[in-house]
Amino acid sequence: MQQFTATLLWERGRQEFTDQRYSRAHEWRFDGGLRVPASSSPLSVPLPMSDPAAVDPEEALVAAASSCHMLFFLSIAAQRGFTVDRYQDHAVGALGRGADGRMAMTRITLRPAIAFSGAPVPDAAALAAIHHLAHEKCYIANSLKADVVIAAAAEG
Repeated sequence: MQQFTATLLWERGRQEFTDQRYSRAHEWRFDGGLRVPASSSPLSVPLPMSDPAAVDPEEALVAAASSCHMLFFLSIAAQRGFTVDRYQDHAVGALGRGADGRMAMTRITLRPAIAFSGAPVPDAAALAAIHHLAHEKCYIANSLKADVVIAAAAEG
C-alpha cells in the first residue's frame, strides 16, 4: 500500500480562542518542501478570520479531482498516439446537503479544454472514451461520495 502525507500547521499565537474570532489561516507542508498557505473559505468563516488569498480545503478537493483526471487523461491520450499541447480545466465544486442531510461536496464538474496537435487528433467519440477511462481510473474521484462530472470542451 502506498501512503501520501501532508503536514498541517496552525498556531494560536497571541489570539484569543474561545471567542471564536481566531484566524483560520494555517499552512500545508508537502514532502518536496512546498509550503502552501491555507485557510477556511471566507464563504464559511467571515473575514478577517479567513484568508481569501490562501487555498481552502474545498478548493483543494476540487483541484485534486481535476488534477487526478488530467494526469490519467494525458497518460491515456499518449498511449493512444494523441499529442496534447495544452490542457486547461475550470473545475467547480458544489457544496450542499448530502442525502444524509450533512454538508458535503455534492458535485464536482470538470470542464477540461484540450488542445491537440499533429495527427491523429481524436474525434468526439475517442475524446469521450479517453475521458471515461480517465474518470474510471481516477482514484480521487473513486474516493468521493460526490458525483464527479466531466463537461469537456475541445479546443480547435
